[in-house]
Order: sequence, then C-alpha cells, then structure tokens
Amino acid sequence: MIVHYSIQNLPAFTNAIITIGTFDGVHSGHRQIIQLMKTEAANAGGETVIITFDPHPRKVIGNGEAPVLLLNTLQEKIELLEKAGIDHLVVVAFTEAFARQTAEEYIADFLVKTFNPHSIIIGYDHRFGKDRKGNFQLLEEKGREFNYHVKEIPAQMLEEVAISSTKIRDSLLHGDIATANSCLGYSYFFSGKVIQGNKLGRTIGYPTANIKIEDEDKLIPGNGVYTVEIEIKNQKSKIKNFTGMMNIGVRPTIDGINRVIEVNIFDFDDDIYGEMLTIILRKHLRSEKKFSGLEELKAQLAEDKKDTIAFFKQ
Repeated sequence: MIVHYSIQNLPAFTNAIITIGTFDGVHSGHRQIIQLMKTEAANAGGETVIITFDPHPRKVIGNGEAPVLLLNTLQEKIELLEKAGIDHLVVVAFTEAFARQTAEEYIADFLVKTFNPHSIIIGYDHRFGKDRKGNFQLLEEKGREFNYHVKEIPAQMLEEVAISSTKIRDSLLHGDIATANSCLGYSYFFSGKVIQGNKLGRTIGYPTANIKIEDEDKLIPGNGVYTVEIEIKNQKSKIKNFTGMMNIGVRPTIDGINRVIEVNIFDFDDDIYGEMLTIILRKHLRSEKKFSGLEELKAQLAEDKKDTIAFFKQ
C-alpha cells in the first residue's frame, strides 16, 4: 500500500475505486467494505483508494463537548489498512477551510479533479460539504456529469459498521476485552513510551514499566487488570515479544489519585526507559480494588500471574 500525505502530487490512479471515511478500528465491518472495493477494482481493472482525514473532522468542526476517543492512531490505521490489502491510502488534512467547501465544490474540485474516480463506493447516508448538504443523490447526479459511477454500500453493512464501532468502544471502556476483540477481528492494542514510576512494584516482586500514551485521542480501556502481550521495539527497530499483566487505574491501595498504566513483563529485567512498547490486550482478569495493604496486594498479584500463565498455556 502506498500512503499519500498530500493531495498536491498524487499519481494518476488507474480506474480509481474510492471510498471516504475514518475507518477507525479497521474492524470486521470495515473489512466488508474493503472487500466490496477490491471486488469492484478487480472488475474494473482498477486500484483501491481510501480517503481518510487527519485530524478527525469532529476535532475541527465538532462542538467540543465530548472527547474524540479513537480506536486507532493514524499510524495504527495505516498498518491495519495495509494488512487489509488496500492499494492507496490518501491522508487529507482536515481544516476549517476544507470544511467550508460547498458540496458541489467538494465533488468537482476535490473528488473529481484530485482522484478522477472510476467509481465511488459510499453509504446512502454519507454527508459532505458545507453544512453537510451533500448527499448520495447529489453524488449520483454529478456522476452523470463527470462520468463516474456511484456504488451504494448496503444499509445492513453500514449498520453493522456503526453498531460494531459503538460496541467496541463501550466494551473497551467497560473492560469487556473478549467482545471488543471479537468485533475488531484482532486483539486491541496501544503503544506508549516507558517513563519513570515510583518503583514500588520492585519492592513486592512485581516490577512494572509505566507507560505514557502520547496520542491524547487514543481510547484507553477501563480500569482493571489485564492479561497482555508486549512488543518491545528497541532503537534498532528490532521487536521482541513477551507476555505479562497490566494494571490500568489509580492504584487505590497505594495512593488512589493519578491514573496510570503499569505493565509487569514476565521473565524480563532490562532497562527500557524511553523505549516504545506496544501492549496487546488478550483478557480482562479483574476489576481494580483496594486491598488492606501491600501483603494482600502481593498475594492477589500472585493469583493474577498464575491466571495469566494459564491463559497463555491454553
């Protein structure tokens, strides 16, 4: 897959089969749409082109009341779409000026002039242009003028995408990893940098790597203890894989103030401060709780570790 970060120097696509969307999560519902694109491209002897926006449009034109919680960072989305077999991904900078285009300008100056599409695959409820006045019917009408086809994504498929996206977010926020991973079609993951912690874990036999998530829009699962896999990428970009357990929460037994992400990596004692870790969520072990003291906490961590080892032996 070729990723294009500017619409100024795009190649002349061959019979471009395009669709537009955030594709956040690139989950099983999205992959049905991707399969539609690939089938159409095969029939037309063309290339699949996904147009996505960065930042998320709601950050630019939203009311700002609700935070934008995304399942994927841009880089994660790129990696997932590449695995899905898309030919081209075009990342369009979403600005207030871009949002001010009329629906007619959006079609003529953006879609047609920039991409010269053979076919546009889109949902019946897709809205675009200033005040979201553009719709499926206008795309069809202009298709006769500009000589492109419009293919409708079936309503049932669109509904599955919307339901899955909401279900995944809700499941992650409530610690239901099994449901989230089932809907995604892969195990949810996030990445962060290892930072200094208070080193308390070492004193009770469970040293942890404290993780700082650098993308403020990335959805972090609900508080609790999780079974995880860990990918550690060193400065030479070599990746090593480990298993372990992770706590997300305020550590009520310790201080109960700041929310932290701590990962206990099994059979590992290297200095990895400053390195990037990718955490892959496999199972929710339990909710966060307050213990009577460090000894009770230590006993529970021993049980958590036993459960995690058993999970990976299955």
